[in-house]
Formats: sequence, C-alpha cells, structure tokens
Amino acid sequence: MKLWQKDIDSKKEVEQFTIGKDPEFDLVLAPFDVIGSLAHAIMLEKVGLLTKEELILLRKGLKDIYLEIEKNQFQIGEGVEDVHSQIEFLLTQRHGEVGKKLHSGRSRNDQVLVDLKLYYRAAIRELVEAVQELFELLQNLSEKHKADLMPGYTHTQLAMPSSFGLWFGSFAEGLTEDLDLLLAAYKLANKNPLGSAAGYGSSFPLDRSLTTKLLGFEDLHHNVINAQNSRGKTEKTLAFALSGICGTLNKLASDVCLYMNQHFSFISFPDELTTGSSIMPHKKNPDVFELIRAKTNQIQGVPTTVSLILTNLTTGYHRDLQLLKEALFPALDSTLSCLRMSHFMLKEIKVKSHLLDNPFYKDLFSVEEVNKLVLMGIPFRDAYKQVGQAIENNDFHPNQTAINHTHEGSIGQLNTKEIKSKMDIRLAAFDFESVNLALLKLLG
Repeated sequence: MKLWQKDIDSKKEVEQFTIGKDPEFDLVLAPFDVIGSLAHAIMLEKVGLLTKEELILLRKGLKDIYLEIEKNQFQIGEGVEDVHSQIEFLLTQRHGEVGKKLHSGRSRNDQVLVDLKLYYRAAIRELVEAVQELFELLQNLSEKHKADLMPGYTHTQLAMPSSFGLWFGSFAEGLTEDLDLLLAAYKLANKNPLGSAAGYGSSFPLDRSLTTKLLGFEDLHHNVINAQNSRGKTEKTLAFALSGICGTLNKLASDVCLYMNQHFSFISFPDELTTGSSIMPHKKNPDVFELIRAKTNQIQGVPTTVSLILTNLTTGYHRDLQLLKEALFPALDSTLSCLRMSHFMLKEIKVKSHLLDNPFYKDLFSVEEVNKLVLMGIPFRDAYKQVGQAIENNDFHPNQTAINHTHEGSIGQLNTKEIKSKMDIRLAAFDFESVNLALLKLLG
C-alpha cells in the first residue's frame, strides 16, 4: 500500500530498488511521525478541515499508536510502503474515513521533513547529554591529576613538560568547542517545515505558526521552498558537528592506545576492560579505544558522503535525499556510543605518578633552563645555545621537579572553572526544556 498509488503498480524491481533500506529507518522515525501528525491534526481542526469530533478520534488514534511504538508493538505491515502509510492505514482501519483526512494540506515531503527535524532534535539532545557527562568526568580527572607531570610531545618526539591535568583538560575544553557546531545543527533542526507540502505551499489556509508552537520549534522556515531545501543543509551541518566531536574523541583514543603501550606505561586500565591474546598470555589490548578510534574515523568521513549526495541537486525534493538517512542515522548512533564508552572507560583510568623523575626525561626541561638563564639577564639566543651545547656534551642536569608555569591555561593554572563556564553557556543555548514542555503538552 502506497499513499501515492493509483491504478498501476510499480515493477517489483523498481520498488525494491527505490525503497532500499528505508523501512528500517522508518521505525526510528515512527514516534516523530505521530507527534508531527498530532500537531497537524490540531491545526486542521482550527482552520476548519476537521470537525472537533474528528479531531478527538484522530488524537486518540495517534496517541494509541504512539504508546504501541513505545512498547515496541508497532511494525510496518507487509506490502505497506513506509511508516506514514502504516499509520494512516491503522487510523483508517480503526476509526474509519477520518483517517483518510489527516493528509490534507501536507505532502509526504514535508511530512518526512518534519519527522527528520524532530528526530534530529531528539538525537542532538542525547548527544549533548553524553558530551556533558564526559566533560564533567574529564574536568574531575583534570583537577585530580593536575600535579602529575607527563611528557608533552611535538612531532611524536619529547618536547616539554606537560601534566595529566592539562591533558585531560584539553579534551574537556575541546568538547565545549565541538558543541558550537552542534548548536548550529540544532538551530537548523529546530525550525518547522510543516505546511511547505511538496515545497510550494498549499491552497488550504494552513496555520503554520500554530504547528510551530505545538511542536516546540524555535521558529519556522517561512519560505516554503527554503523549507524543502533545508533537507540536506541540516544533515550536512549535523554531519560536520558529529565529525567535530569525533575528532576530539579520536585524538583521545589515539593517545590512550599509545600511552598504554609498555614502552610508555603512562596509564592503565583494569584487566576486565582490556582484551587478551589467544597465544600471548601477557597481552592487555586497548580494543575499546582502538574501536573508538576506528569508528570516529568512519564518522569523520560522513560529511564528505553527505556533501557528495547533495552535489548538483536543483531546488526542490529529489529521491537522492533518501540516502542521507543511510549515512547519518548510523553516524548518530555510533557517535553516541563512542561518547558513552569513552566515559565508561575513563572512569577506571589509572595514571602513573612521578613519571618525569626518571633521568630519561631530563631533556624535556631544556626550555625551563633556557628561560631561567633569560631571567638572569642572558639574551635568549645565547641562553638557547648554552643549554644546547650542554645537552650535546651530555652535561645537562636540570631540576626535574621544578615547574613554574602560571599563565592561564598552563600546568599551574588549568582554568577549570572558566572552561566549565564556557560549557554552561553552551548547554543553556540549547533550551531543551521548552521543547520538552511543548511535546509533553501535545502528547498529554
């Protein structure tokens, strides 16, 4: 059964090819299709396209279906094209002709688009909550280990003294910056496209401001063509936002894999969080972080996939856009999983203290010694040369415990409170509570 079907069936091969993987993604969109339909039905009654009695029937029917979806009792029947057809079929089957009236004033184009916006909005909320949880853990670890020194690297070579506090804190602040792009994606997802129909509006006197309010959208896409053209733009922005988060997680995972190596032994995890070897009894492999590294690399490729799908599309809807779900839905799930597993693992991380007491790391303190000489009045270039010659002559014996970094964001001043303030400002900008209140009222 297809909403658009007339008297001639599509060839089976055409049907299978065009539907593709959509049915599995449609189940993800099912609760959001009900929510969008509830708002649409209320609006139709207001403008006179439904009676009050018909609205009561539709609201009851839609809420019943919503509960079935929540209880995993909803499925798309055999021969039914998509979730939209299934819901309309159930409404008609259970409540008669009124089920056929629900589609008045909308197209599958804006129906799918509002489903996607609602889904992305909910998915972003889950991501933000997971980012916040990981951020708080990283901040706690940063403060806990602010006095534990470690080597800093450039070009993968020993560079200057760092600290585990500085290391953990760097990823915390990185997550605050990643939320900037996620907020941009959220703002695009938080605009109402409903009422744009196939992209050219409707001759019915639709009240698009009403559905905007009912669905808790911050604003609407006023121009109906732009509403349809936002499909793709939203996905592209969201893909880049996921890529940003995954870039931060990828660097963290890569560091962990390196620092767990026995040649480093900077950090460790309980045996039950690592894996072993079938022939080497001593192995403790960082499989979780290796998979986080691989998955985040996959996700960092999604913006390219999305951009190429959108290349050369003219104004209006195209079936190409269907494939965006195949790229983005798994990426959303995978990013959330990587955030949660990073938190799960880092709760158990053990840090090795007094690392830099080892004479092996003495050259890390070369800049400290150069700076001491500069403070004594020796020109920087002369001080640099003096310390360099001492290192070449194997006559360099610095104080490996004296570190005096006090400026903002350094070993001695991590700016943990300031970084938390940045995160708080970003979290407040999402304003999830107003969305939650609107949907609770709609479903109430």
